[in-house]
Amino acid sequence: MALSPISRRALLGGSIAAGVVSALPAAAQSPPVPLLLDDASGLNAMPVARHWRPARVTGEAWLDALRAELKAAAAEGRPVAVGAARHSLGGQALARNGVAMTFDVKPATGSWLAIDRDAKVFRVAAGARWRQVIEALDPLGLSPAVMQSNHDFGVAATLSVNAHGWPVPHGPFGTTVRSFRLMLASGDLITCSPTENAELFALAMGGYGLFGVIVDLEPALGPNRLLRPTYELLPAAQLGPRMVERLAQDSSVEMAYGRLAVDAQRFLRESLLVTYRPAAGTPPAVTSGGALVSRSREIFRAQIGSDEAKRARWHAETVAAPKASSGIASRNRLLNEPVANLAGPDRSRTDILHEYFLPADGLEPFLAACRVAIPRSRQDLLNVTLRYVQEDRISVLAYARGPRVAAVMLFSQRKTRADEEDMAAMTERLIDAALDAGGTFYLPYRLHARRDQVARAYPRVEELVTRKRHHDPGLLFRNTMWDRYFAT
Repeated sequence: MALSPISRRALLGGSIAAGVVSALPAAAQSPPVPLLLDDASGLNAMPVARHWRPARVTGEAWLDALRAELKAAAAEGRPVAVGAARHSLGGQALARNGVAMTFDVKPATGSWLAIDRDAKVFRVAAGARWRQVIEALDPLGLSPAVMQSNHDFGVAATLSVNAHGWPVPHGPFGTTVRSFRLMLASGDLITCSPTENAELFALAMGGYGLFGVIVDLEPALGPNRLLRPTYELLPAAQLGPRMVERLAQDSSVEMAYGRLAVDAQRFLRESLLVTYRPAAGTPPAVTSGGALVSRSREIFRAQIGSDEAKRARWHAETVAAPKASSGIASRNRLLNEPVANLAGPDRSRTDILHEYFLPADGLEPFLAACRVAIPRSRQDLLNVTLRYVQEDRISVLAYARGPRVAAVMLFSQRKTRADEEDMAAMTERLIDAALDAGGTFYLPYRLHARRDQVARAYPRVEELVTRKRHHDPGLLFRNTMWDRYFAT
């Protein structure tokens, strides 16, 4: 777009105005606008002293630049928080008045992914998004063994929150990582694996960036292939045991998820179990989005405040969709979806996730408590997806201390003080219900848990705090979750 030339009068006027402002006393001049960053909640706008977004995240020059940034932050006494897409909801990738680091992979700036077919792993640079990984692996007939359920997230960030996915039977993502390189607060770069620097491997896996900067990592990979879904409608009280039983008995299942009805009549009482098994044929090149996704978004967002729309969506998922087509899709196609596919345009509301990990027989007692607590709240529950997570015997902050069914809940919340207070109160009640049922809750969401709930869900939390002060005595790596849950 062509720019109009600036007139001499406008230029002169601007110069005079600038001169007048500079002549004013300091107190009368407008203060500098602070640099604010937020996360996916839209509720954590936070001032930061500096936002470092390096042009490249590979090579020795980038490592030297990272060391220099860490040294400068330490000299200034500022905390450092690293993020990628910042899809956390409680400021886990932000530190007030600190240095925010955001890592991105730009393929043109250097090699960022290498594949080792024999070892069945790939080495990937920090900041790479899962969509970039899928795009690189797909032409080779390969796929990540485990990734988050959407492709927007950074791969190193997935390790930092130790997210799980819906490929089965697997534990959290970190259990599929062979090794990673970690830059400590001192600037030292070390390799961590289950056998080398094993303590830091267990601390940084699900350690929310509190122990250093993950610069690259080696996750597991597997074959991409066509998968066919099977649908099973059953009472929600049977879903937990059926999911665990089905996956234990049928090794052909490669992906699985459950869904719960959220309309008033069937609220958390009816469920759908979907399992995927290999189908014959060659997978086409991976795609994402399309007209069907746009229609799904419309149906999904129409549920807000509408029980009729919730009933219609349940019918679409349980009756219409299974009849419409075979549902056959490649593994990569199923994984290659952005969060934006279900995003809403209403700026007065935000989507808030909860996630609870239950033993199979603990899911129904937890849902019974939810059937009471959620309708009494101001919150609008739009979706519950259930996934299977194998035991995690590595991470210090392990949320799956045995095979677990993960209940991922998505609420639509108004951005008001009353609704935020109500959400906090409801969250405490749901966490108590999960703990009473032998389960745990996930940490990367709103920081509404009480400290006693955190300690009960994560019995090694004091060990994490003690080792944090040992490995990072200056507490360089901090975020709002550290301040809320762990700091003394």
